[in-house]
Amino acid sequence: MRVEPIVPDVAPLESVADASGFARALDVFGNVLTGATRAEDDFAYGRGSLQAAVYERAQADVALSVATSTAQRIVQTVQSILNMQV
Repeated sequence: MRVEPIVPDVAPLESVADASGFARALDVFGNVLTGATRAEDDFAYGRGSLQAAVYERAQADVALSVATSTAQRIVQTVQSILNMQV
Protein backbone atom coordinates (compact mmCIF):
# COMPACT_ATOMS: atom_id res chain seq x y z
CA MET A 1 0.00 0.00 0.00
CA ARG A 2 1.33 3.41 -0.93
CA VAL A 3 0.49 6.43 1.25
CA GLU A 4 1.07 9.90 -0.08
CA PRO A 5 1.32 12.86 2.28
CA ILE A 6 -1.37 15.49 2.16
CA VAL A 7 0.03 18.82 1.03
CA PRO A 8 -2.10 21.84 1.98
CA ASP A 9 -2.75 24.50 -0.65
CA VAL A 10 -2.13 27.33 1.80
CA ALA A 11 0.99 28.26 3.71
CA PRO A 12 1.09 26.97 7.30
CA LEU A 13 0.48 29.43 10.09
CA GLU A 14 3.57 30.73 11.81
CA SER A 15 2.20 30.30 15.31
CA VAL A 16 -0.87 28.39 16.38
CA ALA A 17 -1.47 30.21 19.65
CA ASP A 18 -0.35 33.70 20.52
CA ALA A 19 -1.14 34.93 24.01
CA SER A 20 -0.46 38.53 23.05
CA GLY A 21 -3.29 38.36 20.49
CA PHE A 22 -5.77 37.57 23.25
CA ALA A 23 -4.42 40.42 25.36
CA ARG A 24 -4.75 42.82 22.41
CA ALA A 25 -8.35 41.69 21.85
CA LEU A 26 -9.17 42.39 25.49
CA ASP A 27 -7.53 45.82 25.22
CA VAL A 28 -9.60 46.66 22.13
CA PHE A 29 -12.77 45.48 23.86
CA GLY A 30 -11.95 47.59 26.91
CA ASN A 31 -11.31 50.63 24.70
CA VAL A 32 -14.71 50.19 23.00
CA LEU A 33 -16.47 50.09 26.37
CA THR A 34 -14.49 53.08 27.63
CA GLY A 35 -15.34 55.03 24.47
CA ALA A 36 -19.03 54.32 24.95
CA THR A 37 -18.92 55.46 28.57
CA ARG A 38 -17.00 58.60 27.59
CA ALA A 39 -19.52 59.47 24.84
CA GLU A 40 -22.42 59.00 27.26
CA ASP A 41 -20.70 61.16 29.88
CA ASP A 42 -19.99 63.85 27.26
CA PHE A 43 -23.66 63.92 26.34
CA ALA A 44 -24.70 64.07 30.00
CA TYR A 45 -22.41 67.07 30.60
CA GLY A 46 -23.51 68.85 27.41
CA ARG A 47 -20.25 68.37 25.50
CA GLY A 48 -21.39 65.66 23.08
CA SER A 49 -24.35 64.72 20.97
CA LEU A 50 -26.98 62.09 21.61
CA GLN A 51 -26.17 60.57 18.23
CA ALA A 52 -22.54 59.97 19.21
CA ALA A 53 -23.55 58.47 22.57
CA VAL A 54 -26.06 56.10 20.97
CA TYR A 55 -23.61 55.09 18.23
CA GLU A 56 -20.81 54.35 20.70
CA ARG A 57 -23.15 52.35 22.95
CA ALA A 58 -24.40 50.34 19.96
CA GLN A 59 -20.79 49.53 19.03
CA ALA A 60 -20.09 48.43 22.60
CA ASP A 61 -23.23 46.25 22.63
CA VAL A 62 -22.16 44.51 19.41
CA ALA A 63 -18.63 43.98 20.75
CA LEU A 64 -20.05 42.52 23.96
CA SER A 65 -22.34 40.22 21.99
CA VAL A 66 -19.44 38.96 19.86
CA ALA A 67 -17.24 38.43 22.92
CA THR A 68 -20.00 36.54 24.72
CA SER A 69 -20.69 34.33 21.73
CA THR A 70 -17.00 33.61 21.28
CA ALA A 71 -16.57 32.72 24.94
CA GLN A 72 -19.55 30.35 24.79
CA ARG A 73 -18.12 28.59 21.74
CA ILE A 74 -14.75 28.22 23.43
CA VAL A 75 -16.39 26.73 26.52
CA GLN A 76 -18.40 24.29 24.39
CA THR A 77 -15.25 23.24 22.54
CA VAL A 78 -13.28 22.69 25.74
CA GLN A 79 -16.18 20.72 27.25
CA SER A 80 -16.35 18.53 24.16
CA ILE A 81 -12.63 17.84 24.36
CA LEU A 82 -12.78 17.07 28.08
CA ASN A 83 -15.73 14.71 27.59
CA MET A 84 -13.92 12.63 24.96
CA GLN A 85 -13.21 9.09 25.99
CA VAL A 86 -9.72 7.92 25.29
